[in-house]
Amino acid sequence: MSETTEKLGAHEVAAWLRRHPNFLQQFPDLSLSLVVPREEGSAASLASYQLEVLRDKNRELNRRLHELSGNAQENERLAVRTHQLTLALMRQGSAADTLRAMAASLAEDFNGDLVRLVMFAPVGGLEEADWLQQIDADDARLQPFRDCLGDGEPLCGRLQPDKHALLYGMRADEVQSTALLPLPGVGLVAVGSADPNRFFPGMGTLFLRMMGEALETALARYAR
Repeated sequence: MSETTEKLGAHEVAAWLRRHPNFLQQFPDLSLSLVVPREEGSAASLASYQLEVLRDKNRELNRRLHELSGNAQENERLAVRTHQLTLALMRQGSAADTLRAMAASLAEDFNGDLVRLVMFAPVGGLEEADWLQQIDADDARLQPFRDCLGDGEPLCGRLQPDKHALLYGMRADEVQSTALLPLPGVGLVAVGSADPNRFFPGMGTLFLRMMGEALETALARYAR
């Protein structure tokens, strides 16, 4: 037996709807996608106007839901990476290995273009690391960082030229935005990006603070 596919035209659909006037009560979501013609003249029907308002609200709610879903997924990814970083730091057997693990994770797992660490106390085994500087806490070069080291709050965005120069040296021009994590009494951690919009003032810093606390705790095991 052969099967035939019947194609309904507009007139057939209209006739069917006339025989089933309660169709939209069974499928109310269709009313939000149907295009209802406005009445001729300068005035539109109240029902048509209300329908347009409902459609606008529905589109806005869908947009906000999509945005919230994207933010939730990104926060989940950051939470997983932060947890993995914490475990990696705790597995290291020395301060040098701990700092290496921190720098590697920021570069690889968190996609940092330039990672720089400034430590206030010497760390054995890392004298040749290009991503690490050892600067005494009372060094005059750290004066631009006094405020952030005082409150311990991360900074995000375009840093002032003197901060850039100290952190990135000859490669300062490559960095357009930075996430700076001050560790009072310990040092500074900077993640630089060539994207000027990657790190910006006002962005959430919860995960940065968590990473800083994990590094401080891991390093405290080797403090003399």
